[in-house]
Amino acid sequence: MKTLRLLAWGFLLSIFVATLLAEFVAPAPYAEQFRESPNALPSWQHPLGTDELGRDALSRLLYGSRVSLLLAPAAALLATLIAALVGGVAGYLGGWWERVAMGATDLSLSLPWLFLLLTVRAMLPLNEPPMTSVVITFALLGLLGWSPSARVVCAGTRTLRNSEFVLQARACGCRGWRLLLRQVLPNLKPVLYAQFWVSIPIFILSEANLGILGLGVAEPLPSWGNLLRGLENYSAVLNNPWRVAPLGLLIIVVSCFQLILPLEDFRS
Repeated sequence: MKTLRLLAWGFLLSIFVATLLAEFVAPAPYAEQFRESPNALPSWQHPLGTDELGRDALSRLLYGSRVSLLLAPAAALLATLIAALVGGVAGYLGGWWERVAMGATDLSLSLPWLFLLLTVRAMLPLNEPPMTSVVITFALLGLLGWSPSARVVCAGTRTLRNSEFVLQARACGCRGWRLLLRQVLPNLKPVLYAQFWVSIPIFILSEANLGILGLGVAEPLPSWGNLLRGLENYSAVLNNPWRVAPLGLLIIVVSCFQLILPLEDFRS
């Protein structure tokens, strides 16, 4: 298992470095069109061929992977911070504070996550510039994806609130928000780390779902979501099987994130 973890870390780091250096690694800019060779087969000039607009497929894969691998962790960080605030305060204060917060969390969890995300995204402007659509997409993921983590954080905070070292700190005069910030939250780091890492592949897949439906990152900026839309052209996929490269890379990356997160490493 340790060998698999090392291989997963190595693969993720390699992909991450390759996407960061996309300007130097990619054969062409992601939006450049080679109008004389649309739907071209793999060649030395275009290692993965071109799409229907003549854009280099490898270049778009590298730039699209960069979007997901950089912004999915940002969305996961936002969701984890919201979960720490809501769940931490609810578990620390207890009483009706906890009932109200967990009631709101349960309501959020009862709603179909994907349909809620699709509905909210569809209500927002869809003709935004590409970078604006990136910010909107991953901000929505972070703002709507906090509720599962909030319940875990609340349970952990409730346990810490009644622990011996917290009672001792309270007896020494440490109370209120100072007790929460200095004694409780630092001991929630393993829980927060775990929730952060678990959220990253979830948000990568969520963006892919939005992109397939045309509600994710706007063209011409690539992302895993809008790259997967190319698989809708069945005849083009049969002519060039390398078109499934975005799907294969997505599956491998998500699997690697699962391998690098053994739950026992986050148990206190």
